[in-house]
Amino acid sequence: MSALLEVRDLRVAYGKVEAVHGVSLTVDEGRIVTVIGPNGAGKTTLLGAIMGLLPSRGAISLYGADATRTPVEQRVAEGLCLVPERRELFAAMTVADNLELGAFQRYRSGDKAIAATRDEVYQRFPRLAERRRQLAGTLSGGERQMLALGRALMAKPRLLMLDEPSLGLAPLIVKEIFSIISALKAAGVSILLVEQNARAALQVADHGYVLETGEVAIEGASEGLAGNPRVAATYLGQKVA
Repeated sequence: MSALLEVRDLRVAYGKVEAVHGVSLTVDEGRIVTVIGPNGAGKTTLLGAIMGLLPSRGAISLYGADATRTPVEQRVAEGLCLVPERRELFAAMTVADNLELGAFQRYRSGDKAIAATRDEVYQRFPRLAERRRQLAGTLSGGERQMLALGRALMAKPRLLMLDEPSLGLAPLIVKEIFSIISALKAAGVSILLVEQNARAALQVADHGYVLETGEVAIEGASEGLAGNPRVAATYLGQKVA
């Protein structure tokens, strides 16, 4: 199994305040890896640095090649895609136009298979097909998350990074979103999932990292983490015997 992403001793600071302290993690091909932890632990900052949106120190390797100084645009072109916590859709544009923007890099490179990818996205998200002419700003929270995922898939990512995909959604919609995440893995998309809903995240992930105050406190196979007394008590709401 080959590593799509390797992060070693990553450090990210805002001014003189270091928010991420020496984090190392690996995402292997065909796997879902989750990062769980409390608010303010540095999870979103970690994703921003991996994407190249934030300056950092340490080493980032994509597909076996050093990507530490690779520009954001090139990381996207090479198959790295981030769905941010706020989704950052273009509210005044239609669902269809938001999806087209997800394939911008592919348009620039002359890719001829964009229409086929769009059809695949509509098959995976029938509600987006029904609302393709609707403005993104008029969608429900669950539909907006589906659109954010669909837009990311238009880029044909090899590694998809998801930042809090369940945030602000009703429990039934959360279940649907995590079902979609599992289906994406089955379709061959590798995923780095940052999520506060630790129970749902560990159910779909193969491996997990617990991030606390900017550092990896615990890591391991998801089953093992779910059975860890500290994780169970702190993040799963279970009493330790």
